[in-house]
Amino acid sequence: MTNPTEKPEALLQDLIAAAKKAGADAADALYVENVSASVSYRLGKLEDVERSEASDVGLRVFIGQKVAFVSSTDLSKEAVAALPGRAVAMAKLAPEDQFACLAPKDRLATSFADLDLADAEEPSADTLVEQARAVEAAAMAVKGITNSEGGGAGFGRTAIALATSEGFFGRYAGTSHSISVAVLAGEGTEMERDYDYSSARRAADLESAELVGRRAGERTVARLNPRKAKSQAVPVVFDPRESAGLIGHLAGAISGASIARGVSFLKDRMGEAIFAPNVTIVDDPHRLRGLRSKPFDGEGVANRKMAVVENGVLKTWLLDCASAKQLGLQTTGHAARGTGGPPHPSATNFYMEAGKLSPEELIADIKEGFYITELMGMGVNGVTGDYSRGAAGFWIENGKIAYPVSEVTIAGNLKDMFLKLVPASDLVFRYGTNAPTIRIEGMTVAGA
Repeated sequence: MTNPTEKPEALLQDLIAAAKKAGADAADALYVENVSASVSYRLGKLEDVERSEASDVGLRVFIGQKVAFVSSTDLSKEAVAALPGRAVAMAKLAPEDQFACLAPKDRLATSFADLDLADAEEPSADTLVEQARAVEAAAMAVKGITNSEGGGAGFGRTAIALATSEGFFGRYAGTSHSISVAVLAGEGTEMERDYDYSSARRAADLESAELVGRRAGERTVARLNPRKAKSQAVPVVFDPRESAGLIGHLAGAISGASIARGVSFLKDRMGEAIFAPNVTIVDDPHRLRGLRSKPFDGEGVANRKMAVVENGVLKTWLLDCASAKQLGLQTTGHAARGTGGPPHPSATNFYMEAGKLSPEELIADIKEGFYITELMGMGVNGVTGDYSRGAAGFWIENGKIAYPVSEVTIAGNLKDMFLKLVPASDLVFRYGTNAPTIRIEGMTVAGA
């Protein structure tokens, strides 16, 4: 058998041909190869150096509307040869799924954008060790830091190949680099913790270990001696580390799977204003070096940059083929998948466009308010939009950050929060989902 690392197309086409010969009406096959390396460093000492390699192949077969999935990490000739027969036998016993489908031929990608996702070389273990050492050292050097949970550095490479019985074959690869550190300040029961990290597709885009470490240390020290906040309704401002989570809730609410099941608080809001007119939210799978970029989706469908919310109005759901079929629509090219199960809708590089005001201008007129740097808990109801999270951050007085606060709960409803949301001008692409600093009026803050 050919080496699948070198020629995954031959492996996948052989699987599809064998599945059809065994009785499948249609099939698709996915090959995923992963390499990862990581280093952890704590209190000036090397703790762990790890490296792993894995390859996985998955086959999905259709007999009418009956579907089955098989996968294997054993890529020996014998193990791979057994997959098609096993999948067809399972499909014959499966219940019918009226919405199961392959992507139609006219929706498949026929050209693939070069998204510059991969470095040619893997960093050496020595390089990762030095990054982990340096990021922790920079954090520990900040006055007031008393302990460390450790610094880390990592590298990953993922290669993906997909083939379908409709004639599609596509492949791409991407790398990832990361550094991180978490440290503590204070003593005894008066300790505070914070962290920082940087991640990028290409090593050249990674922030320096010294910058990340210093930022983590300074954030931690700033949290010392927190006060309690009084329970009241005030403007709440979300730091970009946490504002991204708000539009992450939007992505979940407009997933085709949630809409089709009727379990989203936005299920009846297509074409309506769900944000203020100055808000636009974009999904862009073709962002150069984007952390979630890909030249085609998990079903081989051509994908593209699109405005999900434009001038406050909800314009589209995020659809794969099955959810689109269930809703009587066309896929939007948002399928994601692994080797062992069906595709599902998922956002790619999802972000809110920057507003016009700087963060300082955004809070300048706030007499009293809450600036959030950390959220805790999972108190978000996707069906109703009810929102309740533990939070920590800083109290705002007379338009300025005044002092740290902790043990606070914020509450509201995402439908109201979205309508009251105002974005600042400081959008930076640091995560898969990104947003600038965000202000929301009149949220309930429960404290002392």
